[in-house]
Amino acid sequence: MPKSVIIPQGTSTPIAPFVPGTLADGVIYVSGTLPFDADNNVVFPDDPKAQTRHVLQIIQRVIETAGGTMADVTFNSIFITDWKNYAAINEIYAEFFPGDKPARFCIQCGLVKPEALVEIATIAHIGR
Repeated sequence: MPKSVIIPQGTSTPIAPFVPGTLADGVIYVSGTLPFDADNNVVFPDDPKAQTRHVLQIIQRVIETAGGTMADVTFNSIFITDWKNYAAINEIYAEFFPGDKPARFCIQCGLVKPEALVEIATIAHIGR
């Protein structure tokens, strides 16, 4: 089955050669999502909760544009710049996944812009 490119209305132009999401065979792959505004500036500097909420809202828009919901998320890759933000990020993350939780991993690393505190990539299964 061919893939479909998923670009929600109002999405910023990526800073590298990728799209926000792709849909193939009932699976949505959401690219690593950073806390960027429409001009690719980092929003909410020094606020891990606000950045996490912003990132998950963008991911939600990609999934909904493809016809799914956050309940369809099966896996998240989470990248954070400092373990001191782990609890704050998890607090907001839990709001977006109140029922059965998706599988995930979380690592500490550097991100493409130093003001970014969190990046999340997602896989969701919406069936056929």
